[in-house]
Amino acid sequence: MTITHLVTHSGGFHADELLSSVILTRLYPDATILRSREPEWISASPDRIVYDVGREYDAAQQVFDHHQRPAPSREDGQPYSSFGLIWKHYGLAYLEAMGVPEEHRADVHFKMDTGFVLPIDLMDNGAMEPSVAGPLAGLTLPVLLETLKPVFDDRGDGADDAAFANALIVARSFVEASVRGKHAKLRASDMVKDAITAAGTGRVLELPMGMPFRSAVEETGADHLLFVVHPRDADWALTGIRVSGDSFEQRANLPEAWAGLTDEALEAASGVKGAKFCHNGRFIAVASSREAVLKMAEIAVTAAEADSAAHVG
Repeated sequence: MTITHLVTHSGGFHADELLSSVILTRLYPDATILRSREPEWISASPDRIVYDVGREYDAAQQVFDHHQRPAPSREDGQPYSSFGLIWKHYGLAYLEAMGVPEEHRADVHFKMDTGFVLPIDLMDNGAMEPSVAGPLAGLTLPVLLETLKPVFDDRGDGADDAAFANALIVARSFVEASVRGKHAKLRASDMVKDAITAAGTGRVLELPMGMPFRSAVEETGADHLLFVVHPRDADWALTGIRVSGDSFEQRANLPEAWAGLTDEALEAASGVKGAKFCHNGRFIAVASSREAVLKMAEIAVTAAEADSAAHVG
């Protein structure tokens, strides 16, 4: 039977049912979102999907709540919110609708579940406090989405539903961007691995364009690589490789003498014609040509190796 209604609870909203709605409205664009707590609407019916309300989890009946006891949880015991349940059952279909090819769907589904969906589940269930984000606690996605709710004294008719509809647009942007980003990393991975093979034992990885590279470098165990070069629209970039995703520390920094310099000053400091810019943080430099950026990379490698030898000595 055709799905005509996507039913979630009325009143204030949270990230889990909002993000669930992102998934379901793409799969059922002609269905009406109905926000209600009326028994006749939050009960199972073949023509509707009920989520974050209904007091049961029964995928066969298309009811996906998590507030009842026992509450649904993953095999490792971590709790589901409605978003996790909807992603579990509809995520692969959503990725297909997003144009993710079949050979990448399972990987993107897993990465989305662990890196995007699970944190929402944990926060919604109180299994993770927003405070773990430290000073950024007020900028986590669940908190930001909830700031889109009406303020406490905006009690006009339809205020909650209007805010939900507006927040859905914002939420959709975040979900789709995350899917596109994770899919792009998979596409980039094959290209980076080919470039690593071409680099051999060299210290510099040359890529055909800017793209995510660190995960492929780690996966292949290419610990010898220190820098990456790639063309940009009108110039070439030389960048460091971060030690990990949780740190800004680089495997090697660009030469200290280059820090903050541009154009003629950088050309004089580096001895490279066409050197254009080096960031104060020494993690990126720019040159006007491939020849210039490769020369800068060669100098940076020599300096980094000398610095490493000095520390060892």
